[in-house]
Amino acid sequence: MTNDMLIHPGLWLIFGGLVMAFVHGRARSVLALLVPAVALWLVWQVGDGIFGRVGFLDYELEFVRGDRLARIFATIFTLMALVGGVFALKQSHRIEVPAAFVYAGSAVGAVFAGDLITLFLFWELMAVGSTLVIWAGGAGARAASMRYLMVHLFGGVVLMAGITGHVAGGGSLSFQAMQPDSLAHWLILIGFLINAGAPPFSAWLPDAYPQASWSGTVFLSAFTTKTAVYVLLRGFPGAEVLIPIGLYMAVYGIVYAILENDMRRILAYSIINQVGFMVTGIGIGTEMALNGAAAHAFAHIIYKALLLMSAGAVFYQTGKTKCTDLGGLFQSMPLTTICGTIGALAISAFPFTSGFVTKSMISQAAADQHMMAVWMLLAAASAGVFLHAGIKFPWFVFFQKDSGLRPPDPPSSMRWAMIIFSAFCIGLGVYPDPLYAILPHPVDYVPYTGTHVVSQLQLLLFSGLAFFLLLNFLKRTLTITLDVDWFYRRAGTAIVRSATAGLSAALAAFGQSVSGGLGAFGAMLFRHYGPTGVAARTWLSGNMVLWVAILLLMYLVLYYIV
Repeated sequence: MTNDMLIHPGLWLIFGGLVMAFVHGRARSVLALLVPAVALWLVWQVGDGIFGRVGFLDYELEFVRGDRLARIFATIFTLMALVGGVFALKQSHRIEVPAAFVYAGSAVGAVFAGDLITLFLFWELMAVGSTLVIWAGGAGARAASMRYLMVHLFGGVVLMAGITGHVAGGGSLSFQAMQPDSLAHWLILIGFLINAGAPPFSAWLPDAYPQASWSGTVFLSAFTTKTAVYVLLRGFPGAEVLIPIGLYMAVYGIVYAILENDMRRILAYSIINQVGFMVTGIGIGTEMALNGAAAHAFAHIIYKALLLMSAGAVFYQTGKTKCTDLGGLFQSMPLTTICGTIGALAISAFPFTSGFVTKSMISQAAADQHMMAVWMLLAAASAGVFLHAGIKFPWFVFFQKDSGLRPPDPPSSMRWAMIIFSAFCIGLGVYPDPLYAILPHPVDYVPYTGTHVVSQLQLLLFSGLAFFLLLNFLKRTLTITLDVDWFYRRAGTAIVRSATAGLSAALAAFGQSVSGGLGAFGAMLFRHYGPTGVAARTWLSGNMVLWVAILLLMYLVLYYIV
């Protein structure tokens, strides 16, 4: 790492993605590997401090701020772009991978942003890139991409309103820690939480992500929600309101993932569950908790991408995503089965996997602060994770009944991507010191103690026992899961249609009333001023002279009396 910056790694990724849109063949494959690899190297050329100051109106924008927190997120984002690019080498859609690199570069730009305006610009560009990734999933994904875009544009408006209020109230444009102690700060917090998948906007994630292609969902899992985790770490560490929000997300994700039949929707709900752990750690706010949130975000991107790669490989080879249509695939897809199982063990925090050495830091932080209720809810949520992602996903997709499907393992590029991330899941679990060394605060935590290992194995053992005892209840059928998006996808549409019909009827009645009134007024005018009306009659001149004389006399009388 140097004390200067060569090229902004986020802009390099964005530029590389734009170039890729006009290149195909072997050159495109080379760029898909070279661009993120160089970006990863550039991340570690950014030293500590502010770089790239730019004047804007009366303000000075801090285009790049380098520190340990920014570097760990930028590192995992560029690593994800690299391995995701390997996985997507067989992707034939011309837009998806270039859009994914623009998306990744925008996320890197957001984590290096030193001021709120720069953050907002990359924040909105990230929404555009991710929308294009979803849109590239095909005809069925177009509507989902538009719903996704509407939610994130709304979040952007809320965020911009908060930034404007913050600056107008005398706040600094520099992106520093704050507390939700004013309307402007609440708006900023809400804007961040919308991207994190917090209630009541959680449903945008399982609505949109599973509609992307077999490779697009892998990219989507990494950047939006984890950039939100980063900005919460940077902007609202120790905000206690985040504790109940995070716990709700953790439980919500479990419940819906257990009910779900689509394997990619299971994993999408699981993203919300895992981000809930991170949000809870940010709310606790101690150095241990903040380190845990950052480390867990790092590990989560890897094992969640691995799970979605295995699901994407199954989708790529079979064209099916429903658990009721799958099963017995371990017989013909052994490598995919092994890699998917490693990802499932990592998300379940099984010893000697990455989840074990990161998620436990958040639980330990809650115990250190004597938050017994929080610790117990996190333990229950950990058991739930093993139920839906640790067992349910691999069991129903690769084992359970024999579906009769015999697809082979996917092409070599997809296999190598899964192998690389499987190695990371096990390597970080066995030897976490390199990850601990780049966390934002000094780490004084030993994950492998007898008590911790035994208690975690007990938790997983009883969760697994519960799964197989309740297996008949957990078997899925062809059902539709209703979530809060029902209110704007179905109820909202019905309400708008009813309101439109009522308004149209009211306007029609008002038009008829006005038309009738104007008709009556016209008839009255015609009656008085028409050819036979009183005002249109012909009067004799003598009569007219008489009436003029009478009026003149009355005027003179009144004049002299007054």
